[in-house]
Amino acid sequence: MSARRVCILIFAAFQLAFGRIAVAVAQPPIPNPPELQHRLDELVHKARPGMLGVTVIDLQSGQAWRANADRSFPMMSMFKAPVAAAVLAGIEQGRWSYGQTVVVHRDELESGTIRDHFQGERMSFTVRQLLTDAVSHSDNTAIDTLLKVIGGPQVVTTFLRAHGIDGMHVDIGERGFGSVFEDLQPGQSSPAHETDAQHLARLRRGYRAYLADPRNRSTPDAAADFLRKLWNKELLSPASTQYLLDLMYAQTTPSRLRLGLPPGVRLADKCGTSYTLEHTTAAYNDIGILSWPNGHAVAVAAFLTASTAPKDARDAIFADLTRAVVAALHPRDAAVPTAPNAPVRRSRATSAAPPGSGR
Repeated sequence: MSARRVCILIFAAFQLAFGRIAVAVAQPPIPNPPELQHRLDELVHKARPGMLGVTVIDLQSGQAWRANADRSFPMMSMFKAPVAAAVLAGIEQGRWSYGQTVVVHRDELESGTIRDHFQGERMSFTVRQLLTDAVSHSDNTAIDTLLKVIGGPQVVTTFLRAHGIDGMHVDIGERGFGSVFEDLQPGQSSPAHETDAQHLARLRRGYRAYLADPRNRSTPDAAADFLRKLWNKELLSPASTQYLLDLMYAQTTPSRLRLGLPPGVRLADKCGTSYTLEHTTAAYNDIGILSWPNGHAVAVAAFLTASTAPKDARDAIFADLTRAVVAALHPRDAAVPTAPNAPVRRSRATSAAPPGSGR
């Protein structure tokens, strides 16, 4: 072998070795999955005697971390995101349109944006307006009206099943669960001359009934799968996917997972909340997609049920969950102080919502 050929081979080997070293140095630290799983288990323990269920999926690598992830939890207003997805799928198929108008009568009003600004005995809303109110403002009148437009809750469950999402089902609207919480039949009014003690006893029965009700439930695994398929454009067209994500980005109230976001990280999410009776909160949820400027995205689905913790403690669990995800998958961001809450446009469904109101 000539001296020139030997030099070329040595130079090539040097370049290959140096290139490998450079790549190894340039790559970010490998995430520590066991540490994230440990943090999830700690949060489950912290949530007791309430039950916390969580699924985290790295949408780039496909890795998943889970805690009570195959248990079924009440969704409350979290179900408005899959309902919106089913509505958008129908728009793509030409079954209805963004500009289609729907009449809402005063006796159909429920808690939220529309009721607070309703005028007269009837008003017309476009499907586009209803989608915004339902997802971004978590309006109960809007979501029940959209369910009427598409033909009922079963259409949403059929849509989910058609896309391989089996652990989530929509069976009833917001008004129906309002009756459950108040221990009344649909359309039934509160008993006349009911005493305070009788009223409280009725609400207690309704609360127990809601916690045992199998309708409108999801596992964390199914909710995370919904988010994964939404992000990957497996549920809707690219345009409809972005439309729904934008509605979810616009939800800033309530703020749960959002409380732990570092600067520069976005969150497209949907919360679900029951009212609190005698220090017990039946449902306190948030599902969302965290996305970084480099395109990395992580789906997080968190459900908390039967919690006796005060609101600040519940919020801390969700904030800590976000911080744990960031610390495991983006450790450099974990050293950056959490971004202050974005300016909040108050939803018309306030924290003093009546029984059955969900956000």
